[in-house]
Amino acid sequence: MLRPATPETRHWRKSQHITALLLGVWLVVTFGVSFFARELGTALVGWRFSFWMAAQGAVLVYVLLVWWYARRMARLDLEFGLAETD
Repeated sequence: MLRPATPETRHWRKSQHITALLLGVWLVVTFGVSFFARELGTALVGWRFSFWMAAQGAVLVYVLLVWWYARRMARLDLEFGLAETD
């Protein structure tokens, strides 16, 4: 018979789902845009937008991923009562 999941187990599962989702976004941004840069050839101010996105926009997406992950994990820790006190 299955035992009910403890709060720590549920927290761990949710954090794994968040990490998997963000790794999927990272994969698409890193390899998808870079790999298909020539086919995505939209011009923006004389430069191909896809090359700019691969070089500059990807860094912005990475910063947003880290920010969102930290914010979401802090909220998840509070939800399960696992937040650290100052």
